Amino acid sequence: MPVEFLGIATTSDASETTAPTTAPVDLRYLERIVRAHEDNGWTRVLFAYGSGGLEPSALAGWIAARTETIELLLAHRPNVSYPTFAAKTFATLDQVSQGRLSVHFITGGNDHEQAREGDRLTKDERYARTQEYIQIVKRAWTSTEPFDHHGQFYDFDDFVLDAKPFGGRVPTVSFGGSSDAAFRVGAAEADIYAVWGEPLDRTREQIERVHAEAAAAGRTTRPRIHAAFRPIIAPTEELAWEKAHRVLDRIEARKAAAGGVLSRRHSIDRPENAGSQRLLEIAAQGERFDTALWTATAKATGGAGNSNALVGTPEQVAEALLAYYDLGVSIISARGYDLLDDAIDFGRYVIPLVREGVAQRDAENAGAANQAAPAAAAVA
Repeated sequence: MPVEFLGIATTSDASETTAPTTAPVDLRYLERIVRAHEDNGWTRVLFAYGSGGLEPSALAGWIAARTETIELLLAHRPNVSYPTFAAKTFATLDQVSQGRLSVHFITGGNDHEQAREGDRLTKDERYARTQEYIQIVKRAWTSTEPFDHHGQFYDFDDFVLDAKPFGGRVPTVSFGGSSDAAFRVGAAEADIYAVWGEPLDRTREQIERVHAEAAAAGRTTRPRIHAAFRPIIAPTEELAWEKAHRVLDRIEARKAAAGGVLSRRHSIDRPENAGSQRLLEIAAQGERFDTALWTATAKATGGAGNSNALVGTPEQVAEALLAYYDLGVSIISARGYDLLDDAIDFGRYVIPLVREGVAQRDAENAGAANQAAPAAAAVA
C-alpha cells in the first residue's frame, strides 16, 4: 500500500524550541514552508486550529492558489460552525484546490480551550456531536437532492449544496483520539484514524482497537492509520543524540522563559485528553523504546500533541518508520522542531528511504501472493 507524509503549514517559525523570528502572520514564510514540503516529497500539510489562532480555511485557500500538487489537510472543530456551512466551506476549498482538500475533525480534549469559543458540552456529548456533524457533512457532499435532518444537535430542512467538491469526489475525513468515545466515533466515520507515535506494541493495540470498532460499526473498509512523530536526524547516531539533547534543553529553556508553560491550550502536568495522558504514562516507564523512539520530549511538553521523537540517522529513522508501516501505519506525520529546515532534511534524506522500503515490501508481498495462487488452485 502507498505511504504518505504529513507536514505542517504555519505563518510563523515558532515551535516548542524556538521563539518566533517571523511576524505573527508572515504569508511569505507560510508559502515558503509549504513549498519546501511540496518540493521535497511530502504528500500534504496540516493547517492547524486553535481558539485564538488564525482561521485555517482562509490560509488553506491562499496556499491553494499558490501551489500545484501538495494536498491540504484542514483542521476543523465542529463547535465553531453549523455543519451545512462547513460542508459548503469544504466544498469551496476543494474546488479552489482542484481536489486537494482533506478535513481533520477535532472534537476537543480540553474543556477550558473549548469554552473559549462557547463550547460547554461534556466530552462524551462533544463526540456525539462530532459524529452527527461528520455524517451531515458527508451527506451534503454527496446528496443530489435536498434533504432534512432532525438530530440531537442539528435540525434543518431542505438543504442541498449547489456546488459539490471537485470532480465528484468526497474529500478524505481524518479523525484522532485515544478515548473510548474517540475510537467508537472515529472508527465508524473516518477514512483516516490518527494516533500519536507510541511504542510499537502500544501502537499495535490502538490499531487493533480501531479495526475492532470499525467492524462493530459494520464497516467493510477499515480506516487507514496515521501515526505522528517528531524526527531528530543527523549524519551519525552520536550526532543525532547530541542534537536530541540540545532540542530537549531548548524546550526546557523556552518553557522556563514562559513561566513553566508552552501553550495556553495545554497543561504541562495535568492534560485532560486521553492521548496526552497515554504519552505521559509511557514516558514514566522510560525514555527509549524499540530502536529510535524517545519520550523525553513528550514528558517535557506534557504530552502535547505530536511530541514523541524518533532519533537517529536517516537510515535508522527510516527503519523505525518501516516497522510502523509493517503494523499497518500508512500515513506518517513528521514535524520537526526547526520547522523549515527539518521539513527539507526529512524530505531529502528520510522520505526516499521509507518509500524505497515500502516498495520493496510491496514487491515481496506481491511475489509471495503470486506464488501462493497456483498452489491454492492446485489444491482446489
